[in-house]
Amino acid sequence: MIQFNLLPDVKLEYVRAQRIKHTVISTAVIAAGSAFIVFLLLFLAVHVVQAKNLSDLNNDIKKYSTQLKNTPDLDKILTIQSQLGALPKLHADKAAASRTFTFIQQITPSTITLTDATTDYAAHTVNITGLSASLDNVNTLVDTMKFTTYANKDTSNKKAFTGVVMSEFTRVAKSATFTVTANYDPAIFDNSSDVILKVPNGVSTSSVVGQPTNLFQKTVTPATTSTNGNKQ
Repeated sequence: MIQFNLLPDVKLEYVRAQRIKHTVISTAVIAAGSAFIVFLLLFLAVHVVQAKNLSDLNNDIKKYSTQLKNTPDLDKILTIQSQLGALPKLHADKAAASRTFTFIQQITPSTITLTDATTDYAAHTVNITGLSASLDNVNTLVDTMKFTTYANKDTSNKKAFTGVVMSEFTRVAKSATFTVTANYDPAIFDNSSDVILKVPNGVSTSSVVGQPTNLFQKTVTPATTSTNGNKQ
């Protein structure tokens, strides 16, 4: 079958333009409708749903605030909780005072008898007082402390004591009293890690590590310090 197009070209262009126009308008209407729906949903979410959530949260805050205010001895409870929370840090910062006697045993030659040992954990100092038959024995103690190192998780060869001096030496009868003072590295009393003292070999063989009963002439308790640094 043979078909003939009797419409002029102008009419064909007009029909095509109308079709494009209807397509554009329909697309614009659909896009506008979609945008309006999205806007409406956002509006409801912000001004209705979120507003309700905020209102509920405010009501809960007022409710629980009232309950807290009505709790008996609330201030005391909060104070105790705060103190309990500070205990772990205080324990970690506390010096490991139990190591004092062990360290003194390791560095003290068997030819010396100690009468007093005081450790200031705030100032990081130690004072050792004792009896010795000769000055050479005291010098041995001083040299031992000077060359003693320690090892922990962070280092393996660092000096344990610095500024070691014999501050007093007094001759009495057949023996002499002495006092040795020194600064110590705070790490050797660090509660958070184990520490091993490395005493010079020439002295460690004659120390009283295996004879603790011969170390002190009398029982000595190392001094401790409070958190403000004063001796107790």
